[in-house]
Amino acid sequence: MREKDEVGGKVTLAAVAREAGVSLSTVSKALNAHSDISSATRTRIEQLLEAHGYRRRPKATARAPMIELVFHELESIWAMELIRGVENVAKEHRATVALTECGTRHAPGPDWVEGVLRRRPLGVVLVFSTLPEEVKKQLRLRSIPFVIVDPAGDPDPDVPSVGSANWSGGLAATRHLIEHRHERIAIITGPEDMMCSLARLDGYRSAMSMAGLEVDPRLVRFGDFHVQGGFAHAMDLLRSPDRPTAVFAGSDLQALGVLEAARRCGLSVPEDLSVVGYDDVPLAQWSSPALTTVHQPLRTMAEEAARMLLGPGHPGAAALRMELATHLVVRNSTGPVPGG
Repeated sequence: MREKDEVGGKVTLAAVAREAGVSLSTVSKALNAHSDISSATRTRIEQLLEAHGYRRRPKATARAPMIELVFHELESIWAMELIRGVENVAKEHRATVALTECGTRHAPGPDWVEGVLRRRPLGVVLVFSTLPEEVKKQLRLRSIPFVIVDPAGDPDPDVPSVGSANWSGGLAATRHLIEHRHERIAIITGPEDMMCSLARLDGYRSAMSMAGLEVDPRLVRFGDFHVQGGFAHAMDLLRSPDRPTAVFAGSDLQALGVLEAARRCGLSVPEDLSVVGYDDVPLAQWSSPALTTVHQPLRTMAEEAARMLLGPGHPGAAALRMELATHLVVRNSTGPVPGG
């Protein structure tokens, strides 16, 4: 059956086919993400459709009752919190959740978009810091709404996203340690190319500056958000003759590595060393000692992202940045400065 949709209210798909020098069926294949056309032809067709302002009219029967949740690392300790958040909202709409793992921490892999265009979900929640322009164009062209759940970065302003207050979290963690009279406070933040790492570091620097304390550059470390990275940096810090009396770790996993390093160095927590983590994953309350940490509302972030997809006025209409508050959870891994 011939396509009846219009492009820009004036130009038919047949006219786009003529302008691209292809058949109408080839245009239809490009729209439906078929794999039997070349990438160059697909790109040329999509550029013409975008130039004419084409938006595919959604059909009630065309969507699978499913939200696709895309990670670069499904085995991360906070993945389950995000999955539960999306599932909570999906159940309200009698939809299922499909999990996909691909790409890097910054963006999904290049082959992912072909699959999602064929699956035609109700929408896509992506746990990345950004999306390539070509991916955004293809999803919008086919009216597939998407939202980034963003514990890691700062997405482009035209991308709907849900994040958290990383700067405030870093500030609260460091202030807590300063209130216990610590001055030599080390920070093991995340990777240097991730905005959340830099925001937490900025919060740390701001708290130190407000208290009139100098930041020793030797106490500032960029980690990887994993246990081993926290352990390696902490061992180096704690073996130095002027070791810190407190460590702010940019994730709970790194904080667990710090606790193990303290144990191996013969230090007691919090009597000899105070430790603060970040995320407040369920494991944090079961560490020994129980971990003081910054609560990042991961499950709520995922719920809000799913509501943005399924609620009225989905993000195909306008970009939206939602930032949720963080707060400090005080447990047993922090105390007064030794001798203070």
